[in-house]
Amino acid sequence: MKIWPPSEPSLQETDFNCGDTGEQMNGSVGPMRVLVTGGSGLVGRAIERVVKEESGEREEEEWIFLSSKDANLMSAEETRAVFERHRPTHVIHLAAMVGGLFRNMRQNLDFWRNNLHINDNVLHTSQEFGVVKVVSCLSTCVFPDKTTYPIDETVMHSGAPHESNYGYAYAKRMIDIHNRALFQQYGLKYTAVIPTNMFGPHDNYNIEDGHVMPGLIHKTYLAKKEGTPLQVWGSGRALRQFIYSLDLARLFLWVLREYDEVEPIILSVGEEDELTVKDAVDAVVEGFGFEGEVIYDTSKSDGQIKKTANNAKLRKYRPDFKFTPFKQAVKETCDWFAANYDSARK
Repeated sequence: MKIWPPSEPSLQETDFNCGDTGEQMNGSVGPMRVLVTGGSGLVGRAIERVVKEESGEREEEEWIFLSSKDANLMSAEETRAVFERHRPTHVIHLAAMVGGLFRNMRQNLDFWRNNLHINDNVLHTSQEFGVVKVVSCLSTCVFPDKTTYPIDETVMHSGAPHESNYGYAYAKRMIDIHNRALFQQYGLKYTAVIPTNMFGPHDNYNIEDGHVMPGLIHKTYLAKKEGTPLQVWGSGRALRQFIYSLDLARLFLWVLREYDEVEPIILSVGEEDELTVKDAVDAVVEGFGFEGEVIYDTSKSDGQIKKTANNAKLRKYRPDFKFTPFKQAVKETCDWFAANYDSARK
């Protein structure tokens, strides 16, 4: 197995991470050259770690992990140039403009336009270069705000998303539309996964603009270091399903190699493992051994209170997949952040 670039990872990554093609999916033969856009982010680094761990078993695979330094995927010309250089047979598309609740609320137009450009460039260029399969990454925010729970893969387009991040949500939904049209018109089986709230090493720990778990981890680290109270935005009552990035990486590889549907698939722990944000706060507090006061600022928005996802489709395919216990995953992430504080994205 070959991996490009040989990591020493870059310490910073902007939001815009990003045919000698051989047929080998579904019984065909040939080397597999996988291009990972957004390869230096949370999920990309987790996939790279899992790929390295299994390197002795997959000698026929070559992996290319792109960062924003390699190409601005908002540019059709730069996207085409990077495909011309690497000639992938498969693509894992992770690159996106991303941010937490409050950044989405401020910049819905930017999230809509920038992600639309990125996604169209990657999917169209993949088609142009004869890429066998693309697996794109969506988010549970694509689902309707007003719906019945639990949500599943069939209801994505059945209502408007939550108003706080509709720009990002609609841009991500359009990946599914693009994939369906590619299959209808060209028979291409490009697909997408829908993870629930992901966390782990190499996340973006920016307190103002990051997601809930990395933001909590950074705040708790600082509160312990400075001997100050931990201030949590919102009431803590919002419900979320969390997935550890290494678990998500293993499932991504299964989707790439074995899942044969165009229809998206939810990658998540079960409904029984849904937690409140307060549960997540308690786990982070325990992970750092923080003993100070925890204050919930209820003047801040909770965002969408509930978006419970059904993982029955995943369990149909992978009934025995074991997720890392939540507290163990949180502890490992807290330890990583503390050990890598100076170089972590924040």
